Amino acid sequence: MTSSIKHPKGLMVLFFTEMWERFSYYGMRALLVLYLTAELVSGGFGMERGDALKIYAIFTGLVYMTPIIGGFLADKFLGQRKAVFIGAFLMAIGQFFMAFSQFGELEVREFFRNNGLGLIIVGTGFFKANISTIVGALYSENDIRKDAAFTIFYMGINVGALIGPLIAGSLGEGINWCWGFSAAGVGMVISTIWFYAQRDKLGLAGMPPGREPKEGEAFYHLTNKDRLDIVIYVVANVGLIWGILKLWGSLPETAKSVIQWILIIGGIGFVLYLIAANTKGKQAWSRLSVIFILAFFNIFFWSGYEQAGGTFNLFAEQQTDRTIGTFEFPATWFQSVSALYIVVFASLFAALWLRLNVIGKEPRTPVKFGMGLLLMSIGFVIMNYAAKLAGDNNLISPMWLLIVYFMHTMGELCLSPIGLSMVTKLAPQKIVSLMMGIWFASIATANYLAGVLESILQTYLPNMHLFAFLTLSTFSAGVLALLLSPILNRMMKGVH
Repeated sequence: MTSSIKHPKGLMVLFFTEMWERFSYYGMRALLVLYLTAELVSGGFGMERGDALKIYAIFTGLVYMTPIIGGFLADKFLGQRKAVFIGAFLMAIGQFFMAFSQFGELEVREFFRNNGLGLIIVGTGFFKANISTIVGALYSENDIRKDAAFTIFYMGINVGALIGPLIAGSLGEGINWCWGFSAAGVGMVISTIWFYAQRDKLGLAGMPPGREPKEGEAFYHLTNKDRLDIVIYVVANVGLIWGILKLWGSLPETAKSVIQWILIIGGIGFVLYLIAANTKGKQAWSRLSVIFILAFFNIFFWSGYEQAGGTFNLFAEQQTDRTIGTFEFPATWFQSVSALYIVVFASLFAALWLRLNVIGKEPRTPVKFGMGLLLMSIGFVIMNYAAKLAGDNNLISPMWLLIVYFMHTMGELCLSPIGLSMVTKLAPQKIVSLMMGIWFASIATANYLAGVLESILQTYLPNMHLFAFLTLSTFSAGVLALLLSPILNRMMKGVH
């Protein structure tokens, strides 16, 4: 493939597939904490703030942890294309389960809620890492378009993240929760139909491992066996989630703790074995080390960024003046702000990286990470001041949140799409999806921290405000990333 500026047609296929999937996810995520804390009489679950944030932390953490498993199954058995279909079907079912969870007796509602969240978690595991891997497969290793391609793909993510909270959030808060979650489910159905209808434009990317294309075959055709595999995996995972939740609810706390540690230790050991078995030579190990080091910095960034769905969401609802004349707009609308900024600025960043590359001035990947973390830190300086202005009883201007989201989004554009591109460049070919899963596992860790960090600080550092702590942590990580960048550049062994 030449390195002309024009991108493959398959990029737009993946753009819209991911756009509708993110519409579904972010529409649902915008509602989750508000749904859990809403009173029973209004269709919610009447949870306390801390309990709702804990569920949010576990859910968003596992959503980004399961791509390790989905990536492994795609690399070894399924191929990325089938894995995306499996994930899409599971997430659609999960969203409609969430819609049903508003109705019936509390026990029935909890059944649909818990199984719905479980299906979305597992479905994301099959979908998330593998669609990003297919993007990378459209380009050669050192194609100068790859960073720009992932930035364009990332814009698709955020078009979905923009309209999801506006539509699903408005329906959920304005009519009832069922309408909001149903809208998220419809978005996932559209994503699946589009991905299937446009499959020929993806060529042979994402084929099952070991399958060779037939003579004259220009794109990957799903066989009857492929379709049967998809059905089996979907049905098996629906049953598996139900079984796990039923068993988990009957276990004593001690047994749960033991099982958790066994799974954690066993899972880490298995992943390390797979990495060791498929990584050969000093160059490959050096490049792989960079992925792990940057994944560490990734945790600092996303533990701050993911306050958007938790503490920022509650701040918007309780401490922000949301009235325009006589109209009070929903708190969930703020969930679309970052996405709007990305839609506006992503193409500019993509063009900027290409232009800087042409003149030999493009920052290397570790430097972009440092820049992103420092911009995140500036955002929390502003947020910390806004929280002091609000105090306990004041409503402050929405401009404060708009400015904070702007700074965080500029940091995101320096770091997140670049990280996805980096993994496809540096990972050994046999475990690209697995390493993409590990990359998302760093985001999973950050998501969990984002949900529980406030409680941790209240316990161990009661005088430290959450936003002040995140100011310091992201600033320190950003400075360290910049200091280490010359070493990391050498370790990348020629990959930009």
